[in-house]
Amino acid sequence: MKILVFSDSHRFVQPMVDAVLAEDPAQIIHLGDVEPDARELSRLFPAIPVASVPGNCDLGSTDDPVKQFTLGGKKFFITHGHRYGVKLGYAKLVNTGMAAGADVVLFGHTHQAFETWLDGVLIANPGAVGYGGGNYAVLTLENGTVAYEAKKI
Repeated sequence: MKILVFSDSHRFVQPMVDAVLAEDPAQIIHLGDVEPDARELSRLFPAIPVASVPGNCDLGSTDDPVKQFTLGGKKFFITHGHRYGVKLGYAKLVNTGMAAGADVVLFGHTHQAFETWLDGVLIANPGAVGYGGGNYAVLTLENGTVAYEAKKI
């Protein structure tokens, strides 16, 4: 299963559209900033499920700031990251995600791509797709394994 991961689109929808057309994913994850961008992806690609969380720029959002779900037998913990102070460090986010039993912890907010593995858990931020960043990630679930690749559109 191929999953595209975006964050911090900030109304720059076209780079995400280009990535979806290039990658043909089975799932999209949008990690916040800006929620209507995730809704636009759902509208443009109705056959592809989109999981999203609000970010710090999504003021007044009533959507859950953290979502947990299972895909391909792997448990995901997704959030924008601002509520975990990720600009100052990742410890709070990592501890919370691991305590939740996640196999994959995804976040945004910093606009900087980041990937590490800790005790078999993927902790990653695709970086900003908006503001000319063009960053996104392809996460592949296959035969019980997780593969992660940072990309640029």
